[in-house]
Amino acid sequence: MSLVAGAVLATVTAASAYWSGAGAGSGTAGTAAATLSVSLTPGTPTAQLYPGSTAAVVLTISNPDQASLHVSALALDTSQGAGGFAVDGAHSGCTLDTLSFSTQTNGGAGWTVPGGGSLPVTLPEALVMGASAADACQGATFSVYLSAGA
Repeated sequence: MSLVAGAVLATVTAASAYWSGAGAGSGTAGTAAATLSVSLTPGTPTAQLYPGSTAAVVLTISNPDQASLHVSALALDTSQGAGGFAVDGAHSGCTLDTLSFSTQTNGGAGWTVPGGGSLPVTLPEALVMGASAADACQGATFSVYLSAGA
């Protein structure tokens, strides 16, 4: 019990000495600019997508900066492709309106990518193909365009 009281007394004394002192001066500080130049490259999923199913999206997050970088979410980039999706040229009759992707956050923890490194990421059940997908989608390869949020 006296150890706790002594620690509290030392803290109060230090604070008292800090507030009763006087001084003047100036200082400057700087930080490196965060460029957030993370890149996302596709990986190879292990499961096939079919009408009414879900599949994992596999990718690698690369960070060319020296400092580690935290990516809080991976979301569909609807400004690319057709609403964030594309299909290979051999399956142009496959409409993409039955595909959906839910924003991923790794359970709220996000992902930390080491400086100058990369991190392989698998997003289980992130891609959904609706049950009404056309027969023209059989054997198709889809691209899912994502953006990383810091």
